[in-house]
Amino acid sequence: MKSAFAVSALLSTGFAASIPRERRDLGETTWNPPSDLVTPLQEVWDHEIDTYSDPLGFKNYGFDQLVDGKGKINYCVRWEGTTAVTADIRNQTETAIRKAFNKWITVLAGFDGFPYTTADVNVVGWAVKDKSILEGDVSDIQVYTDTDSGGIPQCSESCGRFFHQDNDYSGCSAGTDRHYDQSLWLTPDFEGGAGGDWGQRIGQEYFLENIKTENIHILLHELGHTFALDDFYDWTPTGVTNFIMLSGSSMEITEFDAWMARDWWRNLKSRYSL
Repeated sequence: MKSAFAVSALLSTGFAASIPRERRDLGETTWNPPSDLVTPLQEVWDHEIDTYSDPLGFKNYGFDQLVDGKGKINYCVRWEGTTAVTADIRNQTETAIRKAFNKWITVLAGFDGFPYTTADVNVVGWAVKDKSILEGDVSDIQVYTDTDSGGIPQCSESCGRFFHQDNDYSGCSAGTDRHYDQSLWLTPDFEGGAGGDWGQRIGQEYFLENIKTENIHILLHELGHTFALDDFYDWTPTGVTNFIMLSGSSMEITEFDAWMARDWWRNLKSRYSL
């Protein structure tokens, strides 16, 4: 599977209870970050511009998907393995995805013309090895038994934005309105995570264990990549030590994470007719 920009391999290490929470003062509606964040934010931006391939020309960031969908994002879940999935788990999965995605929207809302206060996030399909894995009524979702080149369940490429960035879903049997923008890929015995414009991949057991928690921190981290944010495996910005994109340092989106996402928005917004 290809990936167009930052992909995380976040290690699912334990988080100490003593990790401090960063303050969250996000009332500013223009680019005016706290003075102590100005230098590290510039360092991060410079690093991303230097290391990404065509960072300001790439057009499948989460921002692009959200604007193209007029505030709506469709998900398809890739469910590996043979564990049965009840209707209740499917409902909880949709709720968890919607909640996590909107935590990023919340820190962007009201900033510099960002047009949404919430995103309408829905799971429109599930990809499984066999349809019998999905218990209960499945009439409200598209069920896929397609596989990728490795034989892993995958939602139909004909319906996926990652494969059709021209928004041409004429070959999608589910119909244009039921195409999917993102995949949540849940893999048994998978340590850590991965993320990008295509979606997020995390451990199946980890997700189910945390499905009702306030902050599914690995999912939040991987969603940060969907919104163009980088990893920090080999360096740390000046004076900032705890934020969701620095693996193992925060359980939640912090003020620094928010301003990094806002930096991308202010540099991309001119491409949209808002």
